[in-house]
Amino acid sequence: MAPLLLCQRFRGTMDDWDPELIFRLVGARRVIRFDSIGIGESEGETPSTVSGMAEIVPALLDALKIDKVDLLGWSLGGYVAQTVTLNWPERVRRLVIAGSGPGGPDGPPPHPRVAEITAKTAIPREDARFLLFTESQAGLSAAERHFSRIRFGEREMVTNEAARRQREATVAWWSGDGASRARLAELSLPVLVANGISDVMIPAEHSFAIVQVARDAKLILYPDAGHAFLFQYACDFAAEVLKFLCS
Repeated sequence: MAPLLLCQRFRGTMDDWDPELIFRLVGARRVIRFDSIGIGESEGETPSTVSGMAEIVPALLDALKIDKVDLLGWSLGGYVAQTVTLNWPERVRRLVIAGSGPGGPDGPPPHPRVAEITAKTAIPREDARFLLFTESQAGLSAAERHFSRIRFGEREMVTNEAARRQREATVAWWSGDGASRARLAELSLPVLVANGISDVMIPAEHSFAIVQVARDAKLILYPDAGHAFLFQYACDFAAEVLKFLCS
């Protein structure tokens, strides 16, 4: 059975994957988390394009002597996962795109506060909560549980230079440079797309745009949830992912 490789978000390291989600996935699959170049425990200069980030994945698979994986990308990791699948389709069996989009200038923009927050050299807890969760009681409770599980603020963050280069890649993706939007019809493999209905970073309409074009795609939207829906609904999302990968 192909391993499940996880591609992480903007400013996220492999330690920022919520352990509740990981625990539920590893019960059924071999799961591989990694820090990309210049992120977390990995040295080097972080690529400033999504295509550059995507090139790291097949190189990693070669180093691990893995021919093919199932790929799950969240947020910026979703851009990377789409690009890997489009450029190296023989390396990906099934694709999960979480809280992400196909790039390009079409569709609704993020909330106005997103650019302001993501440009900060340090993101305080309240700002991270706004980016990732809703402001309802359910969202606030989910945020506190998630931040506690990943020990938010207790570990060293991604460097400012790496974050700057990730931001540059993200801006280019949404301007259309290297975006997957024009190539979505090439995704002939099974694709699972999921998001929170109230995502302020990458509005759920962008998830819908993917499944409108990709040939074999399924969409799941989670109620009263934002960008980090996959941690708020870890039990349900893990079950959906495992069912999708085994079907």
